[in-house]
Amino acid sequence: MTIQRQRINYHQNARMIDVIGTDAGAPASLPTAQQQLIREAHWIAAPRRLQPALNTWLNQPKTFIDSDDPRLLVEALQDVDATAPGVVLASGDPLWFGIGRMLGDRLGSARLRFHPAPTSLQLAFARIGRPWQDATWVSLHGREPQAFSQALQKRPAALAVLTDPNQGGAISVRQMLVSSGLEASYDLWLCENLGHPDERILQIALNDDLPLDLHRLLIAVLIAKEAAPQDPKTYPLFGLDDGVYLQHSDHPGLMTKREIRIQLLADLNPPEQGVLWDLGAGTGSVGLEALRLRPQLQLMAVEQRAGGAALIRANAERLGVCPAAVLEANAIDLLRGELPVEIPVDLQQPNRVLVGGGGRQRNTLLQLVLERLDPTGIVVVPLATVESLSYVRRLLEDANLMVRISQLQAWRGQPLSDGTRLVPMNPILMVSGTKP
Repeated sequence: MTIQRQRINYHQNARMIDVIGTDAGAPASLPTAQQQLIREAHWIAAPRRLQPALNTWLNQPKTFIDSDDPRLLVEALQDVDATAPGVVLASGDPLWFGIGRMLGDRLGSARLRFHPAPTSLQLAFARIGRPWQDATWVSLHGREPQAFSQALQKRPAALAVLTDPNQGGAISVRQMLVSSGLEASYDLWLCENLGHPDERILQIALNDDLPLDLHRLLIAVLIAKEAAPQDPKTYPLFGLDDGVYLQHSDHPGLMTKREIRIQLLADLNPPEQGVLWDLGAGTGSVGLEALRLRPQLQLMAVEQRAGGAALIRANAERLGVCPAAVLEANAIDLLRGELPVEIPVDLQQPNRVLVGGGGRQRNTLLQLVLERLDPTGIVVVPLATVESLSYVRRLLEDANLMVRISQLQAWRGQPLSDGTRLVPMNPILMVSGTKP
């Protein structure tokens, strides 16, 4: 593949501008080649705080251009002698939330040569001592916090947040973590002044107060952990926080969220006694909370994802409930009797069914469910797309069930500056069928 750089008409003798990433020890800490570029430069663009050290190190007069305001810097660079060698000193990697993008937009990338230093993100994970190839990151600098909220919903293994002091800084990050119900599922690290002599790395425990002297600009790093189990009696009766449940490490965030869970339980209306099938159970959250409401209910949870049964059993133990059967199988194959696993006789006619899986075969699965549903039973089908609605509705009506359709759109409050923003969650269609 051939990469063509942007072509801009410059003076034929125009020199490249070297954009050099620095750390706190610059210029002495820079590689020899980059030090030589600085010594040979006719002009140097650098933050005012760095210029005295540069003067001392160079021991020769140079023309300095202030780089503290990127817009003024770009204007100044457009007026310099294009034939004279010059350098721009930036922090870390100039192309990672640095001045590199603006320079490229205004001056043209063809005239720029970049020499990156480690980013603050790299330094943060280095200080914590954790690999970061699986990390995600978001920036709150001048941005709405919605991106952070959306990232949290996916339950990443590691998440770095570039804070914005004008949007609450570390306080905002912690508030969003709590409002998402995930404060027990992450270790929170605060990384200040990375690479500088006054660098500070803090791990903040769940109940710790934030230090009053926190730096305005910092990186918050969230590292996923298994939430410590509690006495099941201390949990709410239902509507548990999402962070209570263990999840698949390779598919974090794929679980029924708290608000949806509450509505599904209401639509299922679990009886005091009877049989509940949770097909496509995922983490098992809905069926397990139904057991907390109705301890004498018999739950059969079916999940075909590898390790699904073990995960559901682990969550059942955390909640102090005991499902009648937890099966790692394809629900369609199971109901057709095509697997060696047999459904116990007392579980073969359900009073309540939640069809949470099936995918493209949902209609086939629903037909098999309707053949076994108790005459007074209820089946509930949550749908993520409107295209699925017509097929599901038709199947339920053909089975002479009374059909109810609703849509649940929930919002979660997230801090925004000195107020609160309501962040929308994915809408879910709820379709239920009840025997008349």
